Amino acid sequence: MRTAVVRVDVDPAGELTPAELTAGVAALRALADDNGVTVVDNNLAAMPRGRRVAELLIGNTAVDDLPRIGVTLCVKAFGTEPVVGVVTYVSRGTDEDAHGVLAGFGLLGEIARTAGDDGYDILDVTLSKADMARIPESRVHTALEASTNCEIRIRLV
Repeated sequence: MRTAVVRVDVDPAGELTPAELTAGVAALRALADDNGVTVVDNNLAAMPRGRRVAELLIGNTAVDDLPRIGVTLCVKAFGTEPVVGVVTYVSRGTDEDAHGVLAGFGLLGEIARTAGDDGYDILDVTLSKADMARIPESRVHTALEASTNCEIRIRLV
């Protein structure tokens, strides 16, 4: 299961008081629990304007739905007009993470994992030459390596 980290500026205008922010975080936690979302423990009340960003961990959700879910929860909790920030992913080094990286580039591929002699896994990734014509192989290689902490071998067919 891929887990996205959706960042939402809950108070872009900087108008909420520390008490309102604290109450909003409590409401957000309750709403998030009801929706299978986890709220990262940030002290929003202590943050200056422009840094009042809630971080929501959302799993197994279509990429296009992530911003909507984050904003909807924050609107209900804070009563503001929140703004979605950067969406990243938690990496656990799984094959699912590797497939998620490929999907982020619009690629489909086959992944085979083997144990290396030095204790690190090796991922053999088979991709279409036609698909890779539009993306530098080094970008895909680096992203796969970072998300899986494995040696990556890309084979184009």
